[in-house]
Amino acid sequence: MADRRLQVFTTVAKLLSFTKAAETLHMTQPAVTFQIRQLEEYFNARLFDRTHNRITLTETGEMVKKYADEIIEKYKEMDNQVRIMTGDVQGPLVIGASTTIGDYVIPEILGEYQSRFPDVTIRLNISNTQGIIEMVENNEIDIGIVEGPVDNKNLTTEVMWLDELVLACPKDHDLANKKSVTASQILPFPYIGREEGSGTRGVFATYVEEQGEVPDDFNVILEFSSPESIKAAVGAGLGVSVQSIATLQKEEKLGLLSVVPLKPSLTRPFSLVYQRQKFRVQAMEEFLEFAQAHCEKRRNNT
Repeated sequence: MADRRLQVFTTVAKLLSFTKAAETLHMTQPAVTFQIRQLEEYFNARLFDRTHNRITLTETGEMVKKYADEIIEKYKEMDNQVRIMTGDVQGPLVIGASTTIGDYVIPEILGEYQSRFPDVTIRLNISNTQGIIEMVENNEIDIGIVEGPVDNKNLTTEVMWLDELVLACPKDHDLANKKSVTASQILPFPYIGREEGSGTRGVFATYVEEQGEVPDDFNVILEFSSPESIKAAVGAGLGVSVQSIATLQKEEKLGLLSVVPLKPSLTRPFSLVYQRQKFRVQAMEEFLEFAQAHCEKRRNNT
């Protein structure tokens, strides 16, 4: 209902890229350019300066952006209040999840939520924890679900549940039959880790330091952004890895890998994060309540 031209304009103004705006809005670049041209013709003023393959807002563009942001925000508030009065929950909801959560946890939550609120259109972005936090900060997503602690005063953080990290190793490995292993026992073996910016990597590095070891002393032979790639490499006998127990349930059940608890045990929070000052539409409110209820049920069943 809000003027589509204003939505396109604010997206281009935020990203300062017609190409990125087109991707975000699921439009073609010529369509984005056409909408901006229409708005400039309406105001009879240039809103962007286009030089050397980059764009910047003109003084008029800065002023239009200020009012456009307020108009779109007010529209969201009006739309939300009407839906609260009518009991209608619908509209878009953009969620981001860090890799482990996105691959192994969020599908079940989204499936149940979508069946309860079929008129809500959900879009899911998956990245590592650092990437998801940046998306929340930049208002690219409504809610993020990340692994590990979040130290950002601009964001509200709600812990959903505690996830345990364990050692994954081949069935015939020297550590496979131990009741538990310490960081120092893992140290001598080839290690397969997550990429920089991963919540799993950051939490394990902190844990190692707390146990009196140096993370850089680990013999890291491979790094992957995907838990599936890590499990495949471990299964092939290339090394060991510390991963979320949520990623290893199938392999442990089928006897493909050995899963060994750490000593002392290592847990980290899975948390909901969103902007502290962000206006929350009804679909977002319902998802926050639904996710917390889902996780409470999950905790009670474990």
